[in-house]
Amino acid sequence: MQTFDLEAEGLRKLNAQLHAQSADTNQTVWDIINPKGSHAIAVGLDAPIEVNVRGSTGYYCAGMNKQATVHIHGSAGPGTAENMMSGKVIVEGDASQYAGATGHGGTLIIKGNASSRCGISMKGIDIIVHGNIGHMSAFMAQSGNIVVLGDAGDALGDSCYEARFFVRGSVKSLGADCIEKEMRPEHIAMLEELLKRGECDAKPEEFKRYGSARKLYNFDVDNAGAY
Repeated sequence: MQTFDLEAEGLRKLNAQLHAQSADTNQTVWDIINPKGSHAIAVGLDAPIEVNVRGSTGYYCAGMNKQATVHIHGSAGPGTAENMMSGKVIVEGDASQYAGATGHGGTLIIKGNASSRCGISMKGIDIIVHGNIGHMSAFMAQSGNIVVLGDAGDALGDSCYEARFFVRGSVKSLGADCIEKEMRPEHIAMLEELLKRGECDAKPEEFKRYGSARKLYNFDVDNAGAY
């Protein structure tokens, strides 16, 4: 295991060393100590390595992640796993605004709560939240899945496309063109796999599914007020 003291050695050196890892690296496990809320920790990774951040992080931790597993042993600031491509990001605590925004792939697991705009413009990422999510989550979400074991705030899925939202608790309100949808057997099977992946203590049958009503795909003057 490689141990890196972020306070002593600095962010630039940390990210340079992580970026230098290749697919065949033997430095596969990294322990980052003393993060103290620093921004942009472990961004732009592109190797099958495991990075453990021992504390809370600031903006954009694990942004643009590819292949790597980043485990945050604390809470995370805005933009965690933003534009993620593959791999896995785990947050043991809470996540601030727009976690997983524009994510194309991979899995983001938040053991606590997620704030507003979780998963906005998501494009294939799977986001699993053990707690609640805030308002305007999944705004313009295009594809992928959000699983919420708690409650969802106002305007869930506003102007969404083909992403799916599974919520076990209550939804304060649905956004424009987002509706409750039938839970068919294929959705139960999909959700079961997601819950297992997220290490969630819940059953698929406890959730409701939400998604696009597909009325805003093309402009219609009768729907002008909803755009």
